[in-house]
Amino acid sequence: MKFSTSMTVNRISEALWEIPKSEKPGMQVPARIYGTEKVLQDMDAGVFEQVTNVACLPGIQEYALCMPDGHWGYGFPIGGVAAFDLQHGIISPGGVGYDINCGMRLIRTDLTLADVRPRLDALMTELFRTVPAGVGARGFVKLNNKKFQEIMRKGARWCVDQGYGWDEDLSRTEASGCLSGADPDCISEHAMKRGMNQLGTLGAGNHYLEVQVVHHDRIYDHAIAEALGIHGHDQIVIMFHCGSRGFGHQVGTDYLRTFEKAMPRYGLHVKDQQLACAPFQSTEGQEYFAAMNCAANTAFANRQVIAHQIREAFGKVFQQSPESLGMHQVYDVAHNIAKVEKYFNKPLLVHRKGATRAFGPGSPELPDAFRQIGQPVICGGSMETGSYLLVGTSQAMKESFGSTMHGAGRTMSRAQAKRQVRGGQLLQEMAQRGILVKAVSMSGLAEEAGLAYKNISQIVEAVETAGITKKVAEFLPIGNIKG
Repeated sequence: MKFSTSMTVNRISEALWEIPKSEKPGMQVPARIYGTEKVLQDMDAGVFEQVTNVACLPGIQEYALCMPDGHWGYGFPIGGVAAFDLQHGIISPGGVGYDINCGMRLIRTDLTLADVRPRLDALMTELFRTVPAGVGARGFVKLNNKKFQEIMRKGARWCVDQGYGWDEDLSRTEASGCLSGADPDCISEHAMKRGMNQLGTLGAGNHYLEVQVVHHDRIYDHAIAEALGIHGHDQIVIMFHCGSRGFGHQVGTDYLRTFEKAMPRYGLHVKDQQLACAPFQSTEGQEYFAAMNCAANTAFANRQVIAHQIREAFGKVFQQSPESLGMHQVYDVAHNIAKVEKYFNKPLLVHRKGATRAFGPGSPELPDAFRQIGQPVICGGSMETGSYLLVGTSQAMKESFGSTMHGAGRTMSRAQAKRQVRGGQLLQEMAQRGILVKAVSMSGLAEEAGLAYKNISQIVEAVETAGITKKVAEFLPIGNIKG
């Protein structure tokens, strides 16, 4: 079998492959990559290089992982997962990503395609007005330092207390929308300034807000779908993708600089400077963890305010209350995070970088609504293809540190996509296919063309074949907002 690497790659199962420790000096554990044979053959060489670099980090446990949507990233590959011993392991911003707690939220409705299609233009216009998008977007929630620090500590709970959402949203959010251990004293003044005005904004890049339709023949497990409020029959749902924006980016930047200076003091050496790290129990490691939790909570709050604005927009266009439209949250899940979780009977620090938590049935961390079926997993595809709702499995808890893929994964750079696609032309072509797009920038739209991404269905099939996630339903886009 030919892959884009000269390393030995052994097949473990139909959708799991392993690079042995002997393939690179310094590897502490094997590296494992999920994917079918076709997915692995299409994987870029950077993934093999980066996942084996991760396998060299101090205190890593069991194996370094990469999901089938994996591609070259900063330090870790996008799609990377690694768990570290709390006493002897490290924490690395490159294993979390710059957009801390970038994640997905899914809202279901009682509306159908027949209800929405005649008002789709008005709806997308109102959503585009209500949810600011783009690089410099500013939110409507006015904050001062004190309020912003409260958000860092309380996350989505602060928003609900202010009337931006419903109590039930919190139980349907990972970690109830708030990670403990956040300390605003670990945040720089520059990061504060960057994040102060961004609450309730979508951002740019691959962030989006999408109105989608669920056809009955795209539901793959009707019992689980029904339990999550998804019934098909041309049902309308809303999915959106964003994180901590410039605030999280600045936190990552600040601590990467700190770690680069600190590594010599701790005798740490890495294969790639982008893997700059510190011992988890060190002062620097604990301060980054506290700052990361601040950014993660701000991201939960950001998505909470956006959910509120989406409900307001739907209510205005359809002249009904969001409650009467059945606009209940299905779930909100992070895919750029480091968290302490228990595996192999001990607590570990699990880094997920472009990878989604996928806890299986019976996991005590899950609320009663998901205890029997497993945690919902929300995976976005490209704006031209569609997205998926899945659930975590018991196999994921044993094998992948309760983790799975987070989306389609890019196949080409943004610059390359812009060389091949014209945003205005793409806008027209998508409209002809029944997908109405509102975009801040035509060049930004070109960067997100479907050809720049892997086939989402192939990626989903890979994690289902591997047994670490179970497919529930597929959603097709009819309206999209891009920054």
